[in-house]
Amino acid sequence: MSWKKFGLSIIFICVLVLAFMRIDFSNMTLVHWRDLQHIVSGLMQPEWTYLYDGSQEDLLSLMIETINIAFFGTVLGSVLAFPLALLASKRIIGRKLQSLSSVIKGFFAFLRAIPALIYGILFVRIVGPGPFAGALALSIQVVGMVGKLVAEACDQIEGQPIEAFEASGASVWQVFQYAKLPQIMAKTFTYILTHFEINVRSATVLGLVGAGGIGAPIIFALQQRDWSKVSIILLSIIVVVLLIDYLNAILRHKLK
Repeated sequence: MSWKKFGLSIIFICVLVLAFMRIDFSNMTLVHWRDLQHIVSGLMQPEWTYLYDGSQEDLLSLMIETINIAFFGTVLGSVLAFPLALLASKRIIGRKLQSLSSVIKGFFAFLRAIPALIYGILFVRIVGPGPFAGALALSIQVVGMVGKLVAEACDQIEGQPIEAFEASGASVWQVFQYAKLPQIMAKTFTYILTHFEINVRSATVLGLVGAGGIGAPIIFALQQRDWSKVSIILLSIIVVVLLIDYLNAILRHKLK
């Protein structure tokens, strides 16, 4: 092992030890095993009657609303992110506009630094509570994340196809359309699909601040210690995420 690796290992171990030292484990003595047993027992008995009752406040209706929030937020964010990502790539816009590229990449970093929950609170205040506020919050997050990833994909495109088209006398637009764009589209769709799956999980949290979806029933059920309802909600989220992940895997395979 080199001295550099040895030094990094020592630093990592020191940081890990300090992190554990800063955590207060005294609350472990307050754990009530009977309460834990009660929670586990409730979670093992899902409230199936909450699945659908035609009230529009049942689990099925709210999960569909959650998926709609995630879908709209992903589409809107991706539409906004793609052109900005092209402008953020030096391989796309050229070296003469490097300052513009740096500014846009900094803008992406700024958007990513703020949690989706904060965006949710802001948009609930701006446009009022409901699914639209949640979708707008997720779209801002998508702009920051997908924009960064697509810009990096643009920076990594191969130069040989570009040089071949330029040597044949192709215009700037033709070089972009036939040599640059095909190299990034598959990755772009992969990033979008992945963030749709992430947004489904994020949309469940945004409901806590009034941004629609299944989040509000979760927090109400937790506050009321209604573990059976918590169980059926968590099961539905797991099933939906697994199903979306399966469909994404099929689509990603077809895009290769």
